[in-house]
Amino acid sequence: MTTIFGKIIKRELPAEIVFENDKVLAIKDKYPAAPIHILIMPKKEIPDFQSLKPEDYPLIEECFKVAQQIAAQYGITGGYRLLTNNGSLAGQTIFHLHFHLLGGRQLGTMG
Repeated sequence: MTTIFGKIIKRELPAEIVFENDKVLAIKDKYPAAPIHILIMPKKEIPDFQSLKPEDYPLIEECFKVAQQIAAQYGITGGYRLLTNNGSLAGQTIFHLHFHLLGGRQLGTMG
């Protein structure tokens, strides 16, 4: 099953790429919820966080390293949110594991 992110990774759809290596792609969100809203995803198609297998754990570590790097690049290391939604009940709409890096303004509490 190829999602919109799979098509972006394969360059079948355009996106504003802010980071890429052999394992991870990061793009600007087309509909940002904050001044800085970057989507960070493994290139491997994994539907959601719960679908991770132990062999996928290094990909998560790589995504987190990329998040730190992008936060530094955008000057938001003093305050940002990194989150993922798991399943439709949590609001996941694209079933390719990805993390939202949000910052650039005061973020409200979650709850």
